[in-house]
Amino acid sequence: MTNLSAKGASSYSEARIAARVAAMGKEISRAYRGRRLDVVVTMDRGFVFAADLIRNINASVVCHFVREQVSDVKQGPHARREVFFTSSRPELRGRDVLLVDAVLESGVTQEFLLRRLAESQPRSLRLAVLLDKPVHRHVALEPDYFGFQTASNPVWVGYGLADSAGTGRNLRGLSASRKSASNSGKGKRRN
Repeated sequence: MTNLSAKGASSYSEARIAARVAAMGKEISRAYRGRRLDVVVTMDRGFVFAADLIRNINASVVCHFVREQVSDVKQGPHARREVFFTSSRPELRGRDVLLVDAVLESGVTQEFLLRRLAESQPRSLRLAVLLDKPVHRHVALEPDYFGFQTASNPVWVGYGLADSAGTGRNLRGLSASRKSASNSGKGKRRN
């Protein structure tokens, strides 16, 4: 795994993303040379990154897609986050599995999905993300492959990631904006 830190970056160009994703694809290809790779893609954030990544993997690839639904549930004075995945569970026993998501921040969602996938007893189970944001990690989870390591405070828009209004996924590069009251749903939006 190459450590590409970009904690001060406020944007990534289409060319920079493409070069890094191609390098990740080569690294993954070496790890799975001559073997079938089952790629599990998180749809809401990971679809653009996954499409580019799998085109850069030189191995037999089978894709599976999951969609996550996160709900905050209050039980008395306590609150907890519940994560649900919608899809049929693929048969992964004895297979090499790569979970692909765009952003790893707290790690709670990815850890939950990795545990669920591990129940199928795959031969190997690894995680690839475009953006690794380790500062706010809530679980002991590190990606096996990542594109860029970045600070946790920016909200990234573009390359499949949407802003708070759900737009911007179609932008070819990535741009960062600071989390603000308008992004967290508190306060009025400033222009």
